Parts: sequence; structure tokens; C-alpha cells
Amino acid sequence: RDPEVRKAFPGYVRLRGSVLGAAAANNSHKGRLNDDSKITYDVAIVGGGIVGLATARELILRHPNLSFILVEKEKELAAHQSGHNSGVIHSGIYYTPGSLKARLCVRGATLAYEYCQKKGLPYNQCGKLIVAVEQEEIPRLKALYERGQKNNVRDLSIIDAKGIREREPYCRGIMAIDSPYTGIVDWRMIAFSYGKDFEEAGGRVVTNFEVNDISMATESPVGTTEGMEYPIVIRDTEGEEVRCRFVLTCGGLYSDRLSQISGCSREPRIVPFRGDYLVLKPEKHYLVKGNIYPVPDPRFPFLGVHFTPRMDGNIWLGPNAVLAFKREGYKLFDFNARDMVDALLFRGLQKLVLKNITYGLGEMYRGINIAAQVKILQKYIPELSVSDVLRGPSGVRAQALDREGNLVDDFVFDGGVGDVGSRVLHVRNAPSPAATSSLSIGEMIADEVENRFSL
Repeated sequence: RDPEVRKAFPGYVRLRGSVLGAAAANNSHKGRLNDDSKITYDVAIVGGGIVGLATARELILRHPNLSFILVEKEKELAAHQSGHNSGVIHSGIYYTPGSLKARLCVRGATLAYEYCQKKGLPYNQCGKLIVAVEQEEIPRLKALYERGQKNNVRDLSIIDAKGIREREPYCRGIMAIDSPYTGIVDWRMIAFSYGKDFEEAGGRVVTNFEVNDISMATESPVGTTEGMEYPIVIRDTEGEEVRCRFVLTCGGLYSDRLSQISGCSREPRIVPFRGDYLVLKPEKHYLVKGNIYPVPDPRFPFLGVHFTPRMDGNIWLGPNAVLAFKREGYKLFDFNARDMVDALLFRGLQKLVLKNITYGLGEMYRGINIAAQVKILQKYIPELSVSDVLRGPSGVRAQALDREGNLVDDFVFDGGVGDVGSRVLHVRNAPSPAATSSLSIGEMIADEVENRFSL
């Protein structure tokens, strides 16, 4: 479907809705799962997003003598957060010095550029400006610069209004952080490439496999004498099953539910937030050269609207951040009763809403009223007008919340006790910038898998 993917990977084919490497196409699609004599694996990975794929790739490269399978509920890989993001390669400025997020992002950006160069995948190191437009933002901007320095972010500098105009001629600002190491890439293409690496190393990818049960086997697979060597059974909604020794889930928007069906805790809960973008009309592309971001306001939970060039030549403006009425609800009126009830009855969301009621209402208003969104963007590009933009795509963020209404900002791993829980590792929260950090996250999760399961 994506001409850039076909161009980058001429050997790739799509079989029965699954994006697969040609070498593995004959035995990797769901239609042949139970026809294949092999339904037992050492490790099963649940979730075909960029984190699951990067981790599966890392594990099989470390342990080529073990058998691995990755199952994904959609007909193709990277169908949700991995394929609905801004496409930025972040440099690691924002995160607390010494934190896991800071270290993984800085290393992940380096690994991402190296991976693209090695594989011949297109990217654009177009840079980013974080722009202060008011004097009151200057102390926060300088503090952010110091944070980036402590995080060892490459090539950061502070520039004045003249420097801003040299980099972005149509951008208004009094001071900015210049981050030339920031870039853009098609993360969906990168995820496909990870999947190709996994398959070429001997891993198996099965799509259209929506997991609804993870439990202990009660008997050996029919026609085998393998006993309980593969004691975990993963079943999908159609009754097909995979047996394995250990399970890793990277479920993104469904990570809490995957934890629950395996007998582990549901918390932290996942609450979906939709971000709606505007798109700059082609005749106005000259207004923006690279990424332009605001100085983040610590009073609010998200970064704020920004200008983002895309690999396809488009320029996205936004996003806002509003509660989605469906976990995979990319449209304004998408609705799922279970998802909505789950969210509204969760004490953590209730507390978050109360703490940020004004901000939340403003985000909802700007999501409906394009002029209100453009008014904020005009602080940075005064020449921009409502007639210059169109409604664009949306993404849904899997935001983990605790019971006190706090955004869970760090990685959360979760297993359990008992026969099933001791053989399952859930990646409960892999926060933004997960795509940038995907290769370094894969390394960290692989370490965790090795430690927990003694691979």
C-alpha cells in the first residue's frame, strides 16, 4: 500500500493482509497457523508495533538457537501508534537527567540514524527549534537547555532572534534552542524493516491473531509427545492457539487488558488520548523548514502544538490532546462503549480531569475550532492563516495513568505469580519517545526477558 515501503523493500510482499518478508511468506500468515506442524515456540511476543518488533529482533539476534513467534491482532504490522505518530527522531532534550527515558532516547536516536544508514532507509536530519516567544518563557528555555546538556544531547546551542530567522525565516521568537540532531523518518517503514530482520533471522510473524486468553496448558498438543515443555497457551478470538515456554506482551493501547487476561494487575490503566493534526497546504510549505516546537509548560501534561515536516513532503501542525472515546478511535465520533466506560469509571482519569479541567476544555475547543488552533500557531509563524490549513490525520496515544491521576512517565514492567504469571512479562508502559528509542528499548527489554526467564 505504501509506495515508499515497496521502493525500500522490493522483496516485500503482502499476503492475506500481512506485510511479510518474501522468504517467510509461505509459512507466516495466520491462515496456515494450525496447518503448520510447528505451533510450539520458546518465546512468543504479543504485539506487532515498533516496540514489540524491535524487541523480537533483538531477542532472536541474541538467541538464534531459540524459536520465536510474534502475533499481531491486525492484518498488518505497525497499524496503530507506530504508524500514527509525528515521525520525529527526538534528540533527548526534555527528559530528567539520568532517567531511563533520557538515556534510552539519546542512545536510541544514535542507533536509529545508524540503522537507517546501514539499511539504506530514508531520513532527514532537518533539526528542531524550541522557540520562546515571551520573556517569561526564557528561564524555562534555559533550564531545558541545561537539561539537554546534562543528557549529552548532541550539538545543542542557544540562538537569538536573528539566529531563529536564519534557521526559520518566517518564525517569530526572541530566543530558541537549536537542536540540529533532531530529524524525521517514517517510523512505520522502520517497523516493517525490524519485522523483516526478525523473519530473516528465523522468527515467525502471524497477523490477524487477536489474543484473548493466556493460560496454562492442560494437555500436550494433539499428536505430540512434548508434554509440558511448552506450558503456556495463547489463544485468539477464533480459537487458534500457540504454545510456548515464555510470553512477552508489548500491547500498547491494550497492555492493561493483556495483563488482566493473564491473571496480572490491570494497573496502571491505559487511557486513550487522541491528537488531531492540521496539514499545511502545499503552496505554504515555504513557511516551515524544520521542526518548530514551543517551550513546554510544566503546568500541563503534554508538549503543546508544533510544526512537523514529514518524509512525504507534507507539514503537520499540532496536535491537540483530547480523551478518545475508543482505544483505536482516530475519528472525532469513533465510540466504543466498553472503552468509554472503562475510562470514565477509572478513578485515575477522574482525578486527572479535575486537575486539568481548564486545559482539557481548551484542547477540546481547539480540536473543533480550527481558528483557535491556528491562533496558537500564529505565535510562531505570524503569516499563517486559517485558509492555509486543512484538517489532517489523527493518532491515539496509550497514556498510562495511576489511581491518583498521575501520568506514568517511566517504563513499567509487570509479571505475576503462579504458573502463568511467572512465565509472562508485560511491557505495561513504553512512553514517548518510544519510536526514537525503539532499538535501545529493545535492548533493555531483551535484558529483562533474559533476567526473568534465564534464557
